[in-house]
Amino acid sequence: MGVMQRVVVSGKVHQVGFRDYTIRKAQALGVTGWVRNRQDGTVEVMVSGEDEAVAALVEACREGPPLSRVDHVEAFVEDGQPVKGFTKRFTA
Repeated sequence: MGVMQRVVVSGKVHQVGFRDYTIRKAQALGVTGWVRNRQDGTVEVMVSGEDEAVAALVEACREGPPLSRVDHVEAFVEDGQPVKGFTKRFTA
């Protein structure tokens, strides 16, 4: 049984490779979903997969890539259909 979570990451998370970092981690963990910048300066991630893999991606978001500074991570359980692959979406 899998889980789906929406993750919102705040801090210095734009223009530091955060989305590409998240995609690499997601692919390595075998989860699906998407990542996008938001106009308020946060990064939003929708992730679905096995519980442990989703939890591992949320933890990776707490670390972030080397140039980032993560101040806060919120994760919410979501309902919905998982998507295929893991993609970068346009800023919302």
